[in-house]
Amino acid sequence: MNKQSAAVGIWILAAGLIILLGKLGVFSFIGAVFWPILILIVGILLHVLYFGGIVPAVTLVPAGILTGSSLLLMVGNWFGWGSMRYIWPLFLLSIAIGLYEYAVFGVGKDRAVWNAAMGIGALSLLLFAIMLLWTWGIYLLAAALIGFGVWLVLSRRKPRRRRR
Repeated sequence: MNKQSAAVGIWILAAGLIILLGKLGVFSFIGAVFWPILILIVGILLHVLYFGGIVPAVTLVPAGILTGSSLLLMVGNWFGWGSMRYIWPLFLLSIAIGLYEYAVFGVGKDRAVWNAAMGIGALSLLLFAIMLLWTWGIYLLAAALIGFGVWLVLSRRKPRRRRR
């Protein structure tokens, strides 16, 4: 057996393993579970390209958006898409991160971009807090009412005796 037929044998073996793993659903499982990592890789790659001096600073805007959004998509994909009802405002935070990076590392360091990043970031965190209060707020209200009622009961004033 020569080296050429051994190499062909390895390629045939690899093709067979790939077909078998594909038919067993390994690749579809990996694709279904880890697809947000592809978006994360693109976001990190854009960061690397900027800091390597290959692309302009404006590339940081989509880099920040892709990186932040991919992390949120990973949370939804790995822990259930029901969590998106709470964390959807954080997608706006991804936009704020991209704008913030551009404002800090950009050539002109434009103050308007920085203000937009801070405004969108604040809006994102405000909406996130509202979502948490909207979903968990009734429990917080109930706990506050119970606590206030307990305080009223326990801090009852005892009647004072009159001094003569």
